[in-house]
Amino acid sequence: MQRVAVSADDANGLDSVVSPHFGRCPYYVFVDLEGQEVRRVSAEANPFYDQHAPGQVPTFIHEQGVGIMLTGGMGRRAIGFFEQYGIQPVTGASGTVRHALEQFLGGQLRGAEPCRESSEHAHEAAAPEGEYEKDEVGRLREEAEMLQQQLRQAMERLDGLTES
Repeated sequence: MQRVAVSADDANGLDSVVSPHFGRCPYYVFVDLEGQEVRRVSAEANPFYDQHAPGQVPTFIHEQGVGIMLTGGMGRRAIGFFEQYGIQPVTGASGTVRHALEQFLGGQLRGAEPCRESSEHAHEAAAPEGEYEKDEVGRLREEAEMLQQQLRQAMERLDGLTES
């Protein structure tokens, strides 16, 4: 059995919306897999939602028995903490938890790129260390940017299907 954690904006299980940032998400959805089959799904509130110090969230995720962490984005230090615990961090997740999990299991979602090096998650480069986690406006702006990107991607796929 393998356990996957997904950062989420709500507690709707596989239908939850993936949060763009692992540390400042309101919930985590935990998915227990046997092979590629979902055996159990649960959601838990992020105990460090309001504010967290470096390493607290990876420690919490580790304590839940997680082997893979799927999220929209995270910083370099967080990636390092997860790797120290033997947890595979994966960034670039979007859409619903179900969609992100399907992408991961299908091999389309792999690896972790720190936010500082990602044009889509530049909040750490623009804000002083830790400011993002305290700023609700910054979090909402990042979510809006992610949704705009997802909409562009969906429209491109739709255009490709209608041209066929």
